[in-house]
Amino acid sequence: MPDIRVKICGLRTLADVAAVAATKAAYAGFVFFPKSPRHLTIDQARELTLAAPLGLAKVALVVDADDTLLDAITEAMPLDMLQLHGHETPERVAEIRARYGLPVMKAIGVADEGDLADLLEYSLAADQILVDAKPPKNATLPGGNGLTFDWRLVAQRRWLKPWMLAGGLTPQNVAEAIRLTNARQVDVSSGVESAPGAKDPMKIRMFVEAATQDGPPILR
Repeated sequence: MPDIRVKICGLRTLADVAAVAATKAAYAGFVFFPKSPRHLTIDQARELTLAAPLGLAKVALVVDADDTLLDAITEAMPLDMLQLHGHETPERVAEIRARYGLPVMKAIGVADEGDLADLLEYSLAADQILVDAKPPKNATLPGGNGLTFDWRLVAQRRWLKPWMLAGGLTPQNVAEAIRLTNARQVDVSSGVESAPGAKDPMKIRMFVEAATQDGPPILR
């Protein structure tokens, strides 16, 4: 079976970075969105990204960010990818890719089959697609809400670019999610926390082991 690439998002401390680096995770995500309990200042994120080891891809998550913020983020720290988690249009995605010369991953919320058309449209502009659970209408956060969606909607589907499964994944359900969808990449944030914004090193290890099948099965 092909290797599964895991992204742990919303890291806030040096201990978080160390916990992720100690696993086989492929990506570390850093959030720049003041409404999120995982929000970082640029100075905080710079310290964390500089502490991340080579080989661990550093991803900056932004929500409808303007060029001023993106300039500040990209100039202050080493990054491997930008993740757009707002209402960015395909044209804006392409513009950001061209301006910063970094791969761009666009998050798309899915609640029903009608949302799948966006995945195809954005795959023309982005380097990767993050398939996430669509947040409730009154939600203050575009992601990290711990919600799942019907994984059967994306089961065995193919898009033009690599894609990553997100939304309500936990150490207990990630293996099943991978089996049902055939996802080769998975993303988690709240599912490895002891409280909003507080990463749990044990849950991080369990999640990566469950996703990569590197260790004993997790009992439900």
